[in-house]
Amino acid sequence: MAGETVITIVGNLTADPELRTTRDGGAVANFSIAATPRVYDRQSQQWVDGDVLFLRCTAWRDLAEHCANSLAKGMRVIAQGRLQQRSYQAQDGSQRTVIELQVDEIGPSLRYATAQVTRADSQRSTRPRPTGQREDAPATDPWAADRATLSGAGRFAADRPATDPWSDADGEF
Repeated sequence: MAGETVITIVGNLTADPELRTTRDGGAVANFSIAATPRVYDRQSQQWVDGDVLFLRCTAWRDLAEHCANSLAKGMRVIAQGRLQQRSYQAQDGSQRTVIELQVDEIGPSLRYATAQVTRADSQRSTRPRPTGQREDAPATDPWAADRATLSGAGRFAADRPATDPWSDADGEF
């Protein structure tokens, strides 16, 4: 996606994510992240809080539902996405412009907390299964893999197309 402004922000949620449904039935979650930089004050020789950046964020579809089910006010999160500018007419008739973060990835910050990750069941049957994941892998283990396919020198040979220009004559690395 050339030309888009991708940023990562670390901060605290100012409220619980607000989950809504669009007219077409899609899920959208809206929330704000407050990022407060720490700045060293040479006069007092102490670290102090800098100016707070409040950034409106939007997550769509499965990510929106996961945000609403997993995140809460005050949680420290790491979010990555694309900055987008949007203009609208306010109720008083004035034109307004806002900059929002269209969230692509988000999760809790583990700097001051711990988290227990569970795999979410997807509503979409077209989602590809991660390479090496077994059909019978437990739904609560997102990193489950068939250990047998991960051992040996040719562990990825079955995943490569037959016309792989990087493989040697015997099909191994």
